[in-house]
Amino acid sequence: MIKVAIVEDDLRIRKVVAEVLATAKDCQCVGAFADGVAALSGLPGLQPDVILMDINLPDVSGVECVARISPQLPGAEIIMLTVYQDPDTIFQALTAGAHGYLVKPVMPKKLLEAIREIRSGGVPMSPGIAREVVDFFRREPVSPASGAAVEDTRLGPREQQVLKFLVRGLSYKEIAGELGITSNTVATYVRRIYEKLHVRSRREIIAYCREGIEPNKM
Repeated sequence: MIKVAIVEDDLRIRKVVAEVLATAKDCQCVGAFADGVAALSGLPGLQPDVILMDINLPDVSGVECVARISPQLPGAEIIMLTVYQDPDTIFQALTAGAHGYLVKPVMPKKLLEAIREIRSGGVPMSPGIAREVVDFFRREPVSPASGAAVEDTRLGPREQQVLKFLVRGLSYKEIAGELGITSNTVATYVRRIYEKLHVRSRREIIAYCREGIEPNKM
């Protein structure tokens, strides 16, 4: 069974998504949260395989929620389920740690397909979102500014490898596959990188690498 958690402030949508999950023999809704604070408190104890995350939450934003929950649940896959389609929001969500991005409304069949796809290593995205992501990287290829961050001598060789993949937007699972290690080991390296570079999220890492901005000056 794929354990799925929902973070959505709209009660009607929470109920609809939970009902869709109940129709699938291979999915189980293990929790539903109406705001980011409740999600941050409750998700670690549930250990979900997949988290469906809205962006416009009443307290902590969905993007911030992703950034804060990802290090705690390195094995969980996060799909943004939202109405927002602007490039800045998409980029922020993906760099914070989201693994997929679907635009509401989503047909029940497509939602279940996305959950299964992400558990098999895929990156589910609505067609328009996928195009925005491709166009973004065509316009602004992500590479460390002058190589400074990747060549930072404070990072060991393996940490530098993990950092390069983080900047490219790979998920923990994808990095693990590239390096032949476990997702938990990747999470350990990420935690060390965060500590050494004094950053708190993937967004800050990318800003550090792309623009040479010291995280504590952001």
